[in-house]
Amino acid sequence: MHPEDFRRAAHELVDWIAAYRERTPSLPVWSRVEPGSVRAQLPAEPPEQPEPFAAIVADLERIMMPALSHWQHPRFFGYFPANANLASVLGELASAGLGQLGLNWQASPALTELEEQMCLWMRHLLGLSANWHGVIQDTASSATLVALICARERLTSYAASRGGLQAEELPLTVYCSGQSHSSVEKAALLAGFGRANLRPIETDETYALRPDLLAEALANDLAKGYRPCAVVATIGTTVSTALDPLAEIAALCRQHGLWLHVDAAMAGSAMILPECRWMWEGIEQADSLVLNPHKWLGVVFDCSLYYVRDPQHLVRVMSTNPSYLQTSADGTVTNYRDWGIPLGRRMRALKLWFMLRLEGAEALRTRLRRDLALAQWLAAQVDATPNWVRLNPVHLQTVCIRHEPPGLEGEELDRHTLAWIGQINNSGVALLTPAVLDGRWMCRVSLGAETTSQEDVAHLWATLRQIEA
Repeated sequence: MHPEDFRRAAHELVDWIAAYRERTPSLPVWSRVEPGSVRAQLPAEPPEQPEPFAAIVADLERIMMPALSHWQHPRFFGYFPANANLASVLGELASAGLGQLGLNWQASPALTELEEQMCLWMRHLLGLSANWHGVIQDTASSATLVALICARERLTSYAASRGGLQAEELPLTVYCSGQSHSSVEKAALLAGFGRANLRPIETDETYALRPDLLAEALANDLAKGYRPCAVVATIGTTVSTALDPLAEIAALCRQHGLWLHVDAAMAGSAMILPECRWMWEGIEQADSLVLNPHKWLGVVFDCSLYYVRDPQHLVRVMSTNPSYLQTSADGTVTNYRDWGIPLGRRMRALKLWFMLRLEGAEALRTRLRRDLALAQWLAAQVDATPNWVRLNPVHLQTVCIRHEPPGLEGEELDRHTLAWIGQINNSGVALLTPAVLDGRWMCRVSLGAETTSQEDVAHLWATLRQIEA
């Protein structure tokens, strides 16, 4: 494509995206197409000759739009906020247009140094100390895997350079909350610990990890000849946004010499609010930390911040130094290929840079405070209404609820819960996520879409009340 053709097409596409964002509130929130319907409308073979751009835009409307779930919809209350702030979209476009590939500093000095500065900016916004050093990963799943690999190598004095875990006399164990994200289990498996050596710890009435049971599990494993290696604590668990008690967990980690990794993927964004930082008291005692600006904060997916306290250890574990990537700048610059799993990296920092400059930190704080207030409003309505039960402490933006008509229990109550959630989702009026808590199905209302207003939450509550009729 010639730059002049690109210019015309890009203007048309930007207009289409802007129009899409304007009409999003009028669209059904959730796609209800049948499996295979999109592929059935696509040609079996790729085109031999170029097609006009107008034909592609037409197919965006005809084929893709009916099969989209609108994560930017103001009544999207499912999963987690995955905001794609339009200022960040511009940064993503610039990143794609520049086509940079960060193999080392020399391959794109701007890519590396902008990423360094964005990690510093975010460290300041989050209230973290200068002891933290950051890198942008793709997702929290990758960051947690890197953390557990680093934990493994520290405990085994870099066994990977010798015989690996197979050469270790005693099995290594990893500990996490029973409410941890599934990526923790996956990371433990990929890092070679094995499912049998992952210890999910029971939680308290707020669904937070119990330090007393963690201490008991550590003592039991030591008595049986295991080697405790790492703890993954969660700030804002997936199902209920529970807060593991970091300070107490950190004390146990110091006592036993364990790596402490903190998963704050969604909730970490709240730490740009000084009044929320009590939620991760003890964070300065952790070894690594991950949060996702591509969730609640608003950066276009993917953009996950991974901070470590010992970058030299991270580099030693992850470094690779083939001759064709060696430069005279090595040793004086950051080579981010040595900070994670991929060799190459995209210029992800651009979309964070664009958003922070075009929006400003205060506007981001205002929006997050709005979401926290809306969650408190919804929780108050639930608490004040008979037959409705709030299941979690609402510290963040997620409210876990259940409708419990008199006499309905057990599996019958589960069927009722899944039925009314499905009814609302199928209507297209809103999107809610069912999940299991304490062995029973319930409804997660996850607030935080960029355009969600008080009116949208009030409309949701009115819709929920209709199921009682």
